[in-house]
Amino acid sequence: MKILRSILFWLRNARCVALPQSLFPALIALKLAYPQAGFSWQYAILALFGVVFAHLSANLFDDYFDFKQSGGCHREILASSGLKVRIAKCNYITSGETTTKRLFQVASSFAVMALFIGCYIGFHRGFPIFLIAILGGFLLFFYSAKPLKLSYRGLGEIIVTLLFGPLLMSGVYYAAVGDLPLLLWFISFPMGILAGNVLYTHSILDFASDEKALKITLARWLKTPTKMLIAAFLFIFSPYLIILIGVFFKIVNISLLLVFFSLPLAIMLFYLLYQFLYFPDKKFKPVWWIKPMERWEKIEELGIDWFMIRWYLARNMMIYFSLLLFLSLFF
Repeated sequence: MKILRSILFWLRNARCVALPQSLFPALIALKLAYPQAGFSWQYAILALFGVVFAHLSANLFDDYFDFKQSGGCHREILASSGLKVRIAKCNYITSGETTTKRLFQVASSFAVMALFIGCYIGFHRGFPIFLIAILGGFLLFFYSAKPLKLSYRGLGEIIVTLLFGPLLMSGVYYAAVGDLPLLLWFISFPMGILAGNVLYTHSILDFASDEKALKITLARWLKTPTKMLIAAFLFIFSPYLIILIGVFFKIVNISLLLVFFSLPLAIMLFYLLYQFLYFPDKKFKPVWWIKPMERWEKIEELGIDWFMIRWYLARNMMIYFSLLLFLSLFF
């Protein structure tokens, strides 16, 4: 029971609720790969586990280096001064439930498991897997780690778009089949942009905290609400435009237009970001069609509902878009 509690503790704090960001692109890559000659269930399933371990590791390393950079109290200080700041990040460290040393050990364990899987598949599938794994691992680690600290230099959204789109999907597809078709690359960019949008939404909401931590995100680089909204518009709606272009030029099947059924969530997200930037104190309750939003009562109790309703919506938009895209591949 103690082991189970420990596993659940680390899964929760590694933000397993964010796993759809990596799992859905991986599953779509496998759906594209499945009809092809040479498809291997063994390598496909291993690749899925590798993706999960890498994602969990990246989230924990991000907490570790973020905590080392700014300490555990700056969010509380900002909140006490009246600024709208999410104070729940890294609370499992500040509360004394674990230590930074243990956090680093667990993050490293997830990374080693992902590395082992990548090496195993690479020995059987060839050099491209090693190349993708090395590049992906480099970007994941130095996303927050010194000396590069890429996410502190306004590159976070670009890195996440590349990691969760082209790199992840090409790695999973190649692991399963040993080939990389044009269609995969075309579909991978909308998926990557949607993952980047989750982070960009996060960076808008965390603007004050990131400013205190001297973290240059895309939102901080843009500075003004108008510029931030223009970028949000591009992140939110460009995946739909890419699919539309693909259908128009017959690069993808017309069935992919199914993704447009997720458009209401995109519109709602843009509206809520607009409200946050211009009317930050206005409160919203989640309506049924933008759910799921896990542990909502606890979130309200912590006072981070203003943050989580928008973060969940960005995540759910990606989930629904991905599910509809996945279904469209059966037609």
